[in-house]
Amino acid sequence: MSRIAQTFTALKAQDKTGLVTFITAGDPSPASTVPLLHALVAGGADVLEIGVPFSDPMAEGPVIQRACERALVHGVGIRHVFEYVREFRKTNQHTPVVLMGYANPIERIGVDAFVEQSREAGADGAIVVDYPPEECEEFAAKMRAAGLDLIFLLAPTSTAARIAQVAKVGSGFSYYVSLKGVTGAGNIDTAQVAERIAEIRKHVSLPIGVGFGIRDAATAKALAGVADAVVIGSRIIQEIEASEPEQAPAAVQAFVAGIRQALDE
Repeated sequence: MSRIAQTFTALKAQDKTGLVTFITAGDPSPASTVPLLHALVAGGADVLEIGVPFSDPMAEGPVIQRACERALVHGVGIRHVFEYVREFRKTNQHTPVVLMGYANPIERIGVDAFVEQSREAGADGAIVVDYPPEECEEFAAKMRAAGLDLIFLLAPTSTAARIAQVAKVGSGFSYYVSLKGVTGAGNIDTAQVAERIAEIRKHVSLPIGVGFGIRDAATAKALAGVADAVVIGSRIIQEIEASEPEQAPAAVQAFVAGIRQALDE
């Protein structure tokens, strides 16, 4: 059982909603990444998503786009991300780490190298936004053979055929995009999300995390009874932007702790 599966099994046993948090590697500085990861865990995050900086992050809104730009100014790329995970694992062996990004950096180093270096660094899985599940059976098999989960996005517009394909090749959890649009945009219709997740669960047995619009404790709490986890990214990046670099970990920890408290109430 993967670290991600173990985490969701434990959460279910405790009747808790998982908290998945996202930051972009190298933002606001390369030295900030590992302290921020530890701060997220201290605040109550159950799964960490680390964004691999990319120049054309098509699914991201302006907040995460800016984070990618700041990281790229520092020259941070996919090989640095492996180093951050390796450093994090020196003192944390239990929190799952998911690498999130786009196909281009993976294709640049090669799929086999990505899988091996992810495994060696201590990552637990990946979300590749522009890898469609219909074209990923071989990649998913390589990930599984290395003990890694390949996690796919599902959207309000996903067809039954697409949901079935995600159920076939995905593992770890499924990531439901709660709205039509980019990260950080719009307001979530909780009733609509609940209805859509009920449909997805007819095909997908994996835990379901909901993201792309959760900005505060109230929204997170409203989804706690619907999803197995909530995913927060843009709002955390905004906390980083509003803080001096040395104060960012404390600010992020406090914000995440508020979300964790709301989920647990």
